[in-house]
Amino acid sequence: MPRLPAALHLPPWLAHALRSQRGPVPWSAVTRGALSAGPLLLVAVGTGHTSLGVVAAIAAMLAGINDRPGSRRASVKRIGMPALGGALGMVIGTYAGQGTGAVVLTVILTVVGLVAGAVSAIGPVASAVGTQVLVGSAVGAGMPLPEPGWGRALAFLAGAGWLIVLRLVLPTPGSLTGDFRFDGERQAVAGVYDAVAELLDAVGGPEAIRRRAALTAALDHAQDALAGPRLRRYASSSAERRLHAQYAAALPLAEAATALAWAGEAVSERASEGPRRLAAAVRGNAHTGPLPAPSRSAPALRALDDALLHAAEVFDQGGGGDLHTRPRTARDRLRAVFGSAGREYGLRVALCFGASAAVAQALHRTQWYGQHEHWYWLPATAVFLVKPDLGPLASRVLNRAAGTVLGALLFAGFAAVLPRPEGLIALVALSGALIPVATRHFAAQTAVVTVLVLALVMVGGEPQASAGRIGETLLACAIVLIVGHLPMPGQRGGGVRARLAAANEAAHAYLTHVLDEADAPRIGTSGAPGTPGAPRIGTSGTPEARRVETSDAPDAPRVGTSGIPDTPRLGTPGTPSDHRATRWTLRREAYRTLAEARTAISLAAHELPALARHTEGADEVADILERLVDTTTACAVHLDDTGQIGPRHRERLAAVLAELAGPVERVGLRLPRTPLAG
Repeated sequence: MPRLPAALHLPPWLAHALRSQRGPVPWSAVTRGALSAGPLLLVAVGTGHTSLGVVAAIAAMLAGINDRPGSRRASVKRIGMPALGGALGMVIGTYAGQGTGAVVLTVILTVVGLVAGAVSAIGPVASAVGTQVLVGSAVGAGMPLPEPGWGRALAFLAGAGWLIVLRLVLPTPGSLTGDFRFDGERQAVAGVYDAVAELLDAVGGPEAIRRRAALTAALDHAQDALAGPRLRRYASSSAERRLHAQYAAALPLAEAATALAWAGEAVSERASEGPRRLAAAVRGNAHTGPLPAPSRSAPALRALDDALLHAAEVFDQGGGGDLHTRPRTARDRLRAVFGSAGREYGLRVALCFGASAAVAQALHRTQWYGQHEHWYWLPATAVFLVKPDLGPLASRVLNRAAGTVLGALLFAGFAAVLPRPEGLIALVALSGALIPVATRHFAAQTAVVTVLVLALVMVGGEPQASAGRIGETLLACAIVLIVGHLPMPGQRGGGVRARLAAANEAAHAYLTHVLDEADAPRIGTSGAPGTPGAPRIGTSGTPEARRVETSDAPDAPRVGTSGIPDTPRLGTPGTPSDHRATRWTLRREAYRTLAEARTAISLAAHELPALARHTEGADEVADILERLVDTTTACAVHLDDTGQIGPRHRERLAAVLAELAGPVERVGLRLPRTPLAG
């Protein structure tokens, strides 16, 4: 596709609104969507509990939006926690709407918006919880039903629970002949090895930075897939323990590949063949077979060779492995809620949700809706518009308006020809199946959800309301746009600044640990720590004790682990010391927080200019922090190989730290002190 001339380039906020995600159709999620809301509504209508069926179908729809790729265990948290929030919101909205007047109800909903908005700053799952609390409150207060609040809450939980059951029970297509319980985890771990191979292929080229970011995303996804909720503290099955070990074995490979990318010198194609065979072995739940050994001419290449050997042992022997995560404490979560991001987000959500609820009730009392009893649409729409994790404000407004208009017009056409209620129930099932595909673009998702919800409420007895819903959506867009540009207490861009501060702290914690590790005594060294060329037990200095090759050539193929002694090795990826295990954890935290900061910065950069200017300079800080973490990783690999951090690495560290000082101060952050020796 030819590029547009520079003068015809779209502004960032408009380009983001037109952008969509790509990828294969998630047929598993499509199947679950078709079997969720529609069948629930059919059973409810057949048993005479239509109103409860509507609530359960709404919950199933919201759960379908949160039904993303990943492991079954992680999906329980990703779908179940928001569902609990939605049920709580349903109770609050129902009893507040039945027992209070319009003014008091508006105040209650505003307070709920403040709390839900602040909690959303904790992370993606907490954000989904906040969304469903608000949607449940709006539906509970603005959709009069004969059932009490607790009955609606149970129906809501039943709808989301049904999708969770489908997620846990239904096998993934293609895994019918094997153990499909861990197919999500297996695919995620295999993706890490593929990402390592792709980074090795890109070393020395222009794609290396993008491939390194893709490796971070793959590691984050695998970590999340393996770290889902469990009844026991540790993995209880051998298959799961094996996957944990295979993930842990990928960490030294990722470290070595990152160091090679930092050096910028291209490596042979043979270097990426080993990780690709490991990825195939993970997917097939099989042994690795012979692995090609890369050259050992540089510290990072020797680290890659050692990591491949260790991975072969792990794949042959199984066992368990540490996920190297840093669990967030209650104090960390409270800091996020009461920090600048939580305060700013909470205030904006509270104003939008409260104002939209007040306007909706005023329009309802003046019968602007006609004979409709429901007024939930306006505040529920405002909830999705004010969510920054769904995209920049201008993009959300444009896509929500366009999607609602399209969905309402489509539903008007369907409603005119479909039999009731059978045709509308079929339309609900079809819309549920389309949600996993429609989530690739906010306008498409809005159109599908609009059709589904309008069909639901019509089955529940409401008259056709397409025109009114379009008007309410435009009102919600106006409210959110106005509130989004209002000045707030404190400094704007709190969400970006909080993410960047976390990345800054994590990067410096990682650097400090590596520098401290360089000064620590090492087993097997001759002389003082850091003595150049001092051999260490189990490092690349004594490869004969650790590897079995078919020839003495550096690129000769290697045969698994047969013949390799079972004696423990110190200072190698085989049995990581406390220092190395801590280092991997800190490195994972540094790259994860950087990725989160990058996402927040990208969204902020695609806002309208009046909002985007508040986060100028943040991308420069993220770039330098990324180089700092890459350089620290290269230092760690060199340290493992030689017992010291070389002069070139120290010079690069000092240069990056000096370059970071100015931009960090300009965005209002603090540069931690680092024990970097000259």
